[in-house]
Amino acid sequence: MNLKHASILVIDDDQDVLTAVRLLLKTEAATVVTEKNPENLRWLLSKQSFDLIMLDMNFNSSVNTGNEGLYWLKKIKEFGSDAAVIMITAYGDIELAVRSLKEGAADFMVKPWHNERLISTIKETLKNKGNNQPKSAIENSDSIIGTELLGNAEVMQDIFHKINKIAPTDANILILGENGTGKDLIAKAMHQLSLRANKPFIKVDVGALTETLFESELFGHKKGAFTDAREDRAGRFEAANGGTLFLDEIGNISLQQQAKLLTVLQNRQVTRLGTNQPVPVDIRLICATNVPLSELANENRFRKDLIYRINTVEITVPPLRKRQEDIVILAKHFSKIYASKYLKPSLVLGASAIEKLKQYHYPGNVRELQYTIERAVIMADGDELTGADLIFSPIESTGSPAEEQDELNLSAIEKNAILRVIEKHNGNITKAAKELGLTRTALYRRLSKYDI
Repeated sequence: MNLKHASILVIDDDQDVLTAVRLLLKTEAATVVTEKNPENLRWLLSKQSFDLIMLDMNFNSSVNTGNEGLYWLKKIKEFGSDAAVIMITAYGDIELAVRSLKEGAADFMVKPWHNERLISTIKETLKNKGNNQPKSAIENSDSIIGTELLGNAEVMQDIFHKINKIAPTDANILILGENGTGKDLIAKAMHQLSLRANKPFIKVDVGALTETLFESELFGHKKGAFTDAREDRAGRFEAANGGTLFLDEIGNISLQQQAKLLTVLQNRQVTRLGTNQPVPVDIRLICATNVPLSELANENRFRKDLIYRINTVEITVPPLRKRQEDIVILAKHFSKIYASKYLKPSLVLGASAIEKLKQYHYPGNVRELQYTIERAVIMADGDELTGADLIFSPIESTGSPAEEQDELNLSAIEKNAILRVIEKHNGNITKAAKELGLTRTALYRRLSKYDI
């Protein structure tokens, strides 16, 4: 259906949103009706037929459950309307918005939005109206597939939905997940689908930066600012200006580094070492860490005000063991890539290989699977990969009962050692970490692990 001939109903308790949408669409659509109170839905639908309804996820109404949008979505269906429904959501309601797609919504928009993106979404929704077989998240994400970012598991479908909807905004993203789950691929996909796609994508492993290099690498320096500063140099923030800055392993930076980073994010400007001249920067920030959010929230290890700054939207990437249905898909993908790379004939996964892949627990996640398939392709003699060709990394522990018992014993010894050293230094974490041969960050991890 053409937008020019469409009748649209917008329901939101924010008058500013209603006014903005009405002004935007009044020259684009045939009819635009706005309403603040969703309890008037039945009356509105009885008076007029609508082609599309834009529905807010939360209202200050008598139905105060925190997911009012889902309630009224169901009511629209009960009232007999065949209108396509686009949910309007804030960043914090992304999970509910994804759920709304499963319950009949055609799409959702994250506010604040770009007007061009909103109109494009409405046109696409009207075009597909009446089609009961919408594309899957993967089919909708063709522009980001072609990397190892693959998966049919429901949890991955939800992630693909989030990527498609959040990427066009400038919301700051925090990606959580174990090592090897593909956090960097999600960051790249976010950039590729954003309005900054033609601008730089700069990745920094901030967890690997020393205290002395942190400011220089991120904020830049002037010639002569320190011994090895032989020329003026822009930092990563300036390099990413207009584009996306991806800070990996942010959970491993010190409290001092966190304070410096927070200042830059709040002021949206950097000052190079050796100067007093601030430089404005315009970046979209994506961060990633393998440290659980509950540990990050510990005030002794990570500033809560920084968490709020970087965590407008959170995406948690599941470990491979929790998306079993994707193992064979990924294995076939990697075998195709490496067969081409190493000039091998087309390789198929034999029954014994598939069975072995399904039985393994993948402590190294997708990265471990990738390297396992690469080794198997290199060593394979025929055109079929068998179970015998698959050799999993000896680096990862298999976790036998005997080993688990040894680990428990070693954990008790480590905990007692930490307690003794901390007591010796009267609770001074810096001195305790130095005596134990650990960084402060590593010691804080162990304190959290042992509930000390």
